[in-house]
Amino acid sequence: MSQNHYQLLGVSATATAQEIKLAYKQLAIRFHPDKHGGSTQFEDQFKAISAAYRILSDPARRAAYDHQLRAAVLRAEEARRQQQFRAQGQHVYGVPMPPAAPLRTRRPAGSTERHYQKMAARRPRFTRRDYLLTAGLFLLLLLFIVSVKVTMDHVSAVSNYENGLRAYAERKWSTAHGFFSEAIAFKPSYRQALRRRAEIEQLVYQNYKAARTDYQLALRQDNPPAEAALLLYRLGQCQANLAQKTSAQQSLTRALALDSTLSGAWLARGELRLFDLLQFQAAADDFSVGLRQRAAAGKKPVLKYVTYRGLAFYKLRDFSAARQDYREVLLQDPKNGQVHFLLGRLAQQEGNTAAACEFFRRAVQLGYLYAGEALSQSCP
Repeated sequence: MSQNHYQLLGVSATATAQEIKLAYKQLAIRFHPDKHGGSTQFEDQFKAISAAYRILSDPARRAAYDHQLRAAVLRAEEARRQQQFRAQGQHVYGVPMPPAAPLRTRRPAGSTERHYQKMAARRPRFTRRDYLLTAGLFLLLLLFIVSVKVTMDHVSAVSNYENGLRAYAERKWSTAHGFFSEAIAFKPSYRQALRRRAEIEQLVYQNYKAARTDYQLALRQDNPPAEAALLLYRLGQCQANLAQKTSAQQSLTRALALDSTLSGAWLARGELRLFDLLQFQAAADDFSVGLRQRAAAGKKPVLKYVTYRGLAFYKLRDFSAARQDYREVLLQDPKNGQVHFLLGRLAQQEGNTAAACEFFRRAVQLGYLYAGEALSQSCP
């Protein structure tokens, strides 16, 4: 059988151009006719090597040659298959076919000849990659579960909050409180639900301790300045009712630092300073600012705070300013027995006993019981 060009050069069919060139140089030196005295045998060998190198060193010619080799292999394989399946008596070019080669297989063994061996169980071996893939899948599953839970909790919290708002608008306090509590159970950081539930606890149930806790939780969230000021104002009111004077003043001061137009915070801080902290001048200033802001907003003054400001002026012995506030209250509420009593005290301080007794009598007639004792002591 003649050799192909690859076999002549002693390289494989997948050899690189550099390998082919190196093989050719080695063979050319080895079979060059000049090294063998011009021998015809080596000259033919050298020509065959040179022809093989010319074809294989050119990529296009090599590709065509490789195609020819593959086609020749396919033709030979097809001829071999046809020869194997040719009938026994058939002759090829007048030559009888050789006998068929014996098969190298046997019939399958019967059930009586078969026997089975128990194979030892192989323990699965996890590689580092297997562990990483398992951990990654577990992490993805955990993230999916958490994301679904967070989404469902958020949807449930919003639904309960909206139901609570409708009940809140209808003044169904118990129903609204229940819905807000459900919303907070699904989403503990739901600041709107915390604020609304705290308002019900504070203003309806007078449960100042529970309201204080909800206000504090709501303040831990990200609140706009105006809303944070309102929460601090409400928190200060709860702390004042729980006798936490210093904390209440701090909360109200922080509320006013965030929103200086919050008139309710000015009035609440003035009341705290007047009755609990005994800071009369600061209280009078707070009442003045709060009442002025209400007037600028087109709201009526709260007579209670006008009375408190008059009392603060009285404590500062500014009797003229105190009398002006008391009279302002009487102009709008002539039957206010408390203000008549305060005017009597004011007259006492000024040494006008007759006027004081007259105010005390009017206060008693209007049902202000504390004026009775003052009347019996000062006006025999």
